Order: sequence, then C-alpha cells, then structure tokens
Amino acid sequence: MKLIVGLGNPGKKYEHTRHNMGFDAVDLFADLAKIDVDKDIFKGLLGRGKVLEHDVMVLKPQTFMNLSGESVRAVMDYFKIDIDDIVVVFDDMALPVGKIRLRANGSSGGHKGMQNIIDHLGTDKIKRIKIGIGEPTFDAIDYVLGKPSKDDAPLIQEAIEKAVEALKEYLKRDFDVAMNKFN
Repeated sequence: MKLIVGLGNPGKKYEHTRHNMGFDAVDLFADLAKIDVDKDIFKGLLGRGKVLEHDVMVLKPQTFMNLSGESVRAVMDYFKIDIDDIVVVFDDMALPVGKIRLRANGSSGGHKGMQNIIDHLGTDKIKRIKIGIGEPTFDAIDYVLGKPSKDDAPLIQEAIEKAVEALKEYLKRDFDVAMNKFN
C-alpha cells in the first residue's frame, strides 16, 4: 500500500492558497487516477484506488497544517503502511515559484506541517515532493495563506502538474528514478 499525502488547510477560505499546494497536487493526482478523496476518517479525507498496479491511498489531513502528523500517523498505523511507502507533497518558500524538488529525507526546512509529520513518525526519512511558492515579499503568514499572484499562478499550476508526473514516475519505477528525472 502506498500513501500519498497532500498538505494544506481545510475549508473554502484556504482553497488554492500557497499553503494548500499539497492539497491541489493530490487533488489533481486523485482526479487523474479516478480516486475519490472523500472518506472523512482519521482526522483527514481519504481515498483509495489502484494506480499502475499499486494499491494507493490519498490523504488530505483536515487537522490544519501544523497538526498534519496526527492524521498521517493514524492512517499509517491502522493500515500498517511502511514509512518507505509514504510520500508527502507540500509548499516550500525556499524554492523559486514553479519549481519542484524531490527529497527522500531531511529536515522540515521550517515547514510546520512537515515537521509535525516528522515528529509523529519519529524519523525524517520520509519521501517528499516540495512545490516552490517563492520567498515572501511581506509577512510570511499572510503570504502562505494568500493566493498566488496573476503572474505566479500559471507557474505554480505547472509545478503542481510536474509534481503529479513525479508521483506517477515514483509509482511506475521508484522514488530515486523520479528524483533523478525531476530535480
């Protein structure tokens, strides 16, 4: 079983904000894979399907960003998912707008949602796909909770599509191949 986790904040107020790029990416992935991510369980929205011969679960924690690890841990424990079979998709201010970066492990880079997952899983050896939203030019909280500018929006959409392609490459081959191709 593979678990694809998209990070974001629940509610209409946060839809398509910079901080919800993880939600947007896994929504696109789930749509293409015909997986309904609509089961409200384990403090998240969960969907399950078959993608490239893999059993895949898609999770959107509904705990708000900073407590994402609660939902991930609950799903991981209940379904006995191995840490090696989890990929987390989220926004990253340290990356230029529209870039993506895949990592097999490492620190949270200051991302509180990712840090909470690391804390709950007890390791930083968690595969991740980061979507660049660029450095804030004003207050960081207002920046991440705001919507991308008209100039940034198409670049971010392109990065979301690349993240989905990277997820497909991971499922088709493996994460190292995806890293080599997309980094």
